[in-house]
Amino acid sequence: MPLEPEKPREDNGEEIPVSTQPNMQRDSEAENLPNQMSQGAEISHSGSTLPSASPNLVSAEELIEAEKGICNMALAHEIVVNESFIIKQRDLPEKSFEKTIEDIMKKAFWDCLQAQLMEDPPVYHHAIKLLAEIKETLLSLLLPGHTRLRNQINEVLDLELIKQEAENGALNIPKLADFIIGMMGTLCAPIRDDDIKLLRNISDVVPLFREIFAVLDLMKLDLVNFAISSIRPHLMKQSVDFERMCFQKFLDKQHGSLELSTEWLQEAASEVLGSDMSVLDGATACATDVSALCPTLVLNHAYIKLLKWDHARRLFPETVLMDQSRFEEMQQELNQLTIAAAVLLVIYNMTGAAISGLSGFLDKLKGIIKVLLTGMHSHSFHLAEAMTSVSEQICVEVNNCLSQHGFPRLPPEEEMVLKGQIQATFSQDNSVRKLIDLRIQTFMKMHLMSSNPKSVAVPGGLGPIRRELEEITVKFLHLVNYNKLVFSLYYDTILAKVLRRNEPKLPGASEKEQ
Repeated sequence: MPLEPEKPREDNGEEIPVSTQPNMQRDSEAENLPNQMSQGAEISHSGSTLPSASPNLVSAEELIEAEKGICNMALAHEIVVNESFIIKQRDLPEKSFEKTIEDIMKKAFWDCLQAQLMEDPPVYHHAIKLLAEIKETLLSLLLPGHTRLRNQINEVLDLELIKQEAENGALNIPKLADFIIGMMGTLCAPIRDDDIKLLRNISDVVPLFREIFAVLDLMKLDLVNFAISSIRPHLMKQSVDFERMCFQKFLDKQHGSLELSTEWLQEAASEVLGSDMSVLDGATACATDVSALCPTLVLNHAYIKLLKWDHARRLFPETVLMDQSRFEEMQQELNQLTIAAAVLLVIYNMTGAAISGLSGFLDKLKGIIKVLLTGMHSHSFHLAEAMTSVSEQICVEVNNCLSQHGFPRLPPEEEMVLKGQIQATFSQDNSVRKLIDLRIQTFMKMHLMSSNPKSVAVPGGLGPIRRELEEITVKFLHLVNYNKLVFSLYYDTILAKVLRRNEPKLPGASEKEQ
């Protein structure tokens, strides 16, 4: 009769969850951070930036230590910022050298096990080692309160007893395997139930051991991800100080001066000074020199600049580097939304009252645009051709809608004008697209400045994309607010130099400009 382990329970009799089902996956950027941050830290600094120490040689040990610190900081940051973050298995590319070597080594191991079990009498040397590894893994999956399960595992998988049974030819591997599978079924997450059922259908010892180890690897990942989800609320309280400490240690090792962050904030101050954006901060008139600028206004505008960044040609500021992929993703989503809103605005202006109030129809058009613009940021995508397809499909849908609601179809000349205006929105210099882009930036800036984001009104022309825009804005605010908590001290120091209170010029300006 197979030995069946009991379900883990607390003192009150309720089952204790051991792991949870992962939902989404996102790769960590920790491996790339040290190199990218080193690039930014090694750029020579000017008198307008934070002072850096004189260049010194850095030992290999110091570089390794700094890289470990950055990787730990990146991991902690990912856990806090990305609620869907999980650890996942590393899948080697098919036909790669590493994959080939791994397959050869695994095949050799399992062939050796098969050969030992086929001898007469069977040799259990490898099999006992595998049972020891399985026992160790099962024990590692237990919680401190699983005393009864721990005793069961130690009793059934008693290695000394197993060795004696092997020496006397009395070792019953199928019985042990049945206990192991039952224990795995007790400890696994619900997502692994189907894998456990498949194990029960395998009768050959070698394939069974191979699959048991594969499922145990997945269960270990489930436990790690469960631990991550459990510590996330506690990590939130300490992550700000931890990230700031790790970042400062890296700067100390690299003798960095935050050149890229300083340049980023300098540009933001220049743009705010040369525009009327200061009125957004409650000012009665446009600022006339740097000293009149509000540091918060400059910093908010700097964050908006990250959504217009040229990632292919410019290094990202050091203080936001860990979130570069997230800012780039939001930038791409906003670009697509900008085109969609511009196209819908063109359609509305052309058809007027005929489609006003037909929110379902606008959602349908928006869906068509989204599908046809999928992948628009890839190198192989031809936006002009896609916009031609968009204009053709849109005109068909508009004419069908007009006919269904008792309106005359668009005359051929108006249809040609509509197609032309839709196709023109692919250009970043298109007036309608620039208008939509400006309103989106204004909307997001108002959210940054408002103490009550729900009170921020949606500018005209953005109604059809309101839901998507608000979703992106929420993600944007989450990143920005957390970044401010971590790096506020650095920004205060940089802005104190950039916004020189007693000088009516930006740092780096020539004497003739004073």
